[in-house]
Amino acid sequence: MATKAAPKTTSANVEAKPKKSRILIIVLALLIIMAAGGAGAWYFLGQKAAAQPAKAAHVEAKPPVFLPMEAFTVNLQSENGEQFLQTSFTLQVLDQAQVDLIKLYMPHVRSRILLLLSSKKASEILSVEGKTKLAEEIINIFKQPFTPQGPTVKVSSVLFTSFVVQ
Repeated sequence: MATKAAPKTTSANVEAKPKKSRILIIVLALLIIMAAGGAGAWYFLGQKAAAQPAKAAHVEAKPPVFLPMEAFTVNLQSENGEQFLQTSFTLQVLDQAQVDLIKLYMPHVRSRILLLLSSKKASEILSVEGKTKLAEEIINIFKQPFTPQGPTVKVSSVLFTSFVVQ
């Protein structure tokens, strides 16, 4: 009977197995290191990105810029005889450039505001809601350019400092 000869173990076979396992271990170690590096980069860069908007908001917070307007005195639309409105207010704008632009077009500004105020009835503007609506209408005046293709003015709020109806 013929018996199978046992495979001979050569030094080449013995060396191939440890080399393959060493290469496999090195590749796995490199993959683990790269994954850990990627996770660390994601964590730290994510923290910086989350911190930047808060820092940017802090840097952008500028003190408000105010422009007090001269007093306006107008006849109101007649309801029960003649009534007058005397009011003063302050405009809150984004920056000094907006103040300079308003001052440049002050005759247009005053004219538009006088026309708006004189178109009102006392009953429309005496309530808090009426004053709030009037403030919004004054802001809308500045959204329209004062000259064709001219710049608009960005007014963020109108703050009444005096409001007398007689």
